[in-house]
Amino acid sequence: MHAFDVLGDPVRRRILELLATGEQASGDISAVIQVEFGISQPAVSQHLRVLRESGFASVRAEGTRRLYAVDAAPLREVDAWLERFRGFWEQRLDALGTELARGKRERRLRKEASGDE
Repeated sequence: MHAFDVLGDPVRRRILELLATGEQASGDISAVIQVEFGISQPAVSQHLRVLRESGFASVRAEGTRRLYAVDAAPLREVDAWLERFRGFWEQRLDALGTELARGKRERRLRKEASGDE
């Protein structure tokens, strides 16, 4: 499965967001996803399986629990692919930062001129 097919699903993206905070038990993941998306535990397990089989997540057994963690390698591949497109938005973000700084400076100067320091 292609990385963007995996990441295109909002449930799988949310699971990765949960895993980004650290290793999580499958039951804890299921509880959050079931509440947020209204899907069954077997459906959550299917999403976890896709993440595991596509390399985005790893799993280890701890007694009867299954603990999932992010595997960053596929995310690095996605980041490398996106690198060639960053120029399209970085220039605009830089321009936005300049405009925000200019507005902040103008507000400060107006405040100083009015004596409201």
